[in-house]
Amino acid sequence: MFQRILVPTDGSDITVKAVNMAVQLAKAHGAQLLTLSVMEPFPYSAVSEIQPVPPQEFIDAQQRVASQRVQAVVEAAAAQGLACKGHTVEALHAWEAILDHAKAEGADLIVMASHGRRGVAALLLGSETQKVLTHAELPVLVVK
Repeated sequence: MFQRILVPTDGSDITVKAVNMAVQLAKAHGAQLLTLSVMEPFPYSAVSEIQPVPPQEFIDAQQRVASQRVQAVVEAAAAQGLACKGHTVEALHAWEAILDHAKAEGADLIVMASHGRRGVAALLLGSETQKVLTHAELPVLVVK
């Protein structure tokens, strides 16, 4: 049924559940597994020169963390005998990057974690998963 499954990762504990679900689904359907970690862009401003962290140091740290997150998913898939194609991308809005990547890679399912925030916390923090659900043109499986 599914041919290409995308599982975004932010490195959180709840994401591990989504990764495990995506790996099992990929095995069951003989699907290709894809993973993505979205990096935040450097917060440039008029006073960037006095930022506590130089831009390149910030960018390098973001890339290192994103690569580690992707590598963890690739290794989890490999432990189950699956190959996994991993990417990192810089984007202001993670949900847009996830949907753009899903489209570019021809994914037919996105498996995402939800932190399950409610009330004011959900309003203030927003939800990348909710935004993906709202804007996706393909099925999204939410794992809690």
